[in-house]
Amino acid sequence: GFALGQNYPNPFNPSTRISFTIPEKGSVTLKVYNVAGSEVKTILNSEMQAGEHSVQFDAGSLSSGIYFYTLRANGVSETRKMILVK
Repeated sequence: GFALGQNYPNPFNPSTRISFTIPEKGSVTLKVYNVAGSEVKTILNSEMQAGEHSVQFDAGSLSSGIYFYTLRANGVSETRKMILVK
């Protein structure tokens, strides 16, 4: 099924890995938002095959704080929290 894993490591500096599973092929977006809800980075925006995937996120250009990442695929979305400590 559809699943978004917790990033690892968390807290992180400056890089972390985000894993997810999608049940069928489709358009996938993975975006990062700050606590105000503003989008700060699009990590992924592409057509992907069904299965397990993981991406590396480098937050070197962002300041310390709490961020949220949202995975959207095939009409489903899930959000998790991550902490950047510099």
